[in-house]
Amino acid sequence: MSSYKDLIVWQKSIQLVTEVYRLSKTLPKEETYGLVSQMQRAAVSIPSNIAEGHDRNSDKEFSQFLCVARGSLAELETQLIIAKNLDYINQEQMTNIK
Repeated sequence: MSSYKDLIVWQKSIQLVTEVYRLSKTLPKEETYGLVSQMQRAAVSIPSNIAEGHDRNSDKEFSQFLCVARGSLAELETQLIIAKNLDYINQEQMTNIK
């Protein structure tokens, strides 16, 4: 594979970032520097780590970056659960983001 852009996981994670940014526009303004910022950073971290890891020199390094991306995904999922528990988003919105 010549480019990280060819990876389906990278392509899907880019879609996820787009969905998170769209969803975050619906959250209360007082969450701009809190939950919104955290969600956006966690989401952006996923494809960023996939891309960086892909362009490293070894499979071992790539694997490490994939683990970091997976951790960011878990972080984002946690933040979405918090947003749902605070009634900022509903179950349908949460399901659509995944």
